[in-house]
Amino acid sequence: MKATKTIRWLRFVFLLLLATVIFLIFKLTHFFLKTPDRESKDSLRVASWYAPDTLTIPPGGQGNLIRYGRKLIANTSHYLGPKGIIVSISNAMNCQNCHLEAGTKGYGNSFYGVASTYPVFRPRSGIIESIEFRINDCFKRSMNGKTLDTGSYEMHAMVAFIKWIGQGVPKGTKPKGAGIVEPAYLDRPADTLRGRIVYENKCRVCHGRKGKGFLKTAGEGFVYPPLWGAQSYNTGAGLFRLGRFAGFVKFSMPMGATFDAPLLTDAEAWDVAAFVNSQPRPEKVFSGDWPDIRRKAVDYPYGPFADGFSEDRHKYGPFGALKRVQDSLISGAKPSK
Repeated sequence: MKATKTIRWLRFVFLLLLATVIFLIFKLTHFFLKTPDRESKDSLRVASWYAPDTLTIPPGGQGNLIRYGRKLIANTSHYLGPKGIIVSISNAMNCQNCHLEAGTKGYGNSFYGVASTYPVFRPRSGIIESIEFRINDCFKRSMNGKTLDTGSYEMHAMVAFIKWIGQGVPKGTKPKGAGIVEPAYLDRPADTLRGRIVYENKCRVCHGRKGKGFLKTAGEGFVYPPLWGAQSYNTGAGLFRLGRFAGFVKFSMPMGATFDAPLLTDAEAWDVAAFVNSQPRPEKVFSGDWPDIRRKAVDYPYGPFADGFSEDRHKYGPFGALKRVQDSLISGAKPSK
């Protein structure tokens, strides 16, 4: 009888010790591998952001609006171009000629961070811009056209699609792959002659000897967009700035290039940007741009400037010293050498 009680007691002690060990292991594991708090989860999600699959677009009215917005961005010319079936307000380019894969390609001027960061103050306009304002800026500049009615179904559709792409990105954050990432500044001016060689070797096959691009078989919209000439972006467009163009091609061009496996060096990207943007294109002046000239982009090639450097220096660089002076003008500190 005593032996049975002893066995039961030992079994109880053993189970108690086993439960204690399991509990301690659980607590230690939770301590060292604890789940990130909400902010950390958001940061992780933003860092590894990818555009959602179009198959997840919801059914019904909102889904139809989003799908139509995607069509407008992918085939803008069909709806809004010179022969547009809705209205004619732009050249024959499509939005996705500059916002690759309808704005869903990481580092390809994507829309990942638009919904999370707009409305936003932009130094170029000097105001807080809405998504609608930004879209119309693209129509006026990159598509060398006119503005779209902000109350139109088309505008609502484009905004809906852009917001759908950025769904889930925490407000006020900009995920990796959003927009354009500019390459490091060169310590010399960008070289148009070297850029011509880059263009001939790596760009001409798609964009043509004269940079006119290639139209679709039906003559409606471009498969490969014109990089200069009457149908290309005008001198007020963002891509007319060397840094923007260099960043766009560095991680997206030629076809097949990615952020992790670029096909151009930094120097090649800057040089081909200089060559392309030195070619003729529609000239358009936006007198209201950069109301605070201290904040004018250092690679914006038209004066006046607050830093004392020439237009040629602002056009081709090198830009490092210009950026240091600009930072000092804004902060009031003495510029570093």
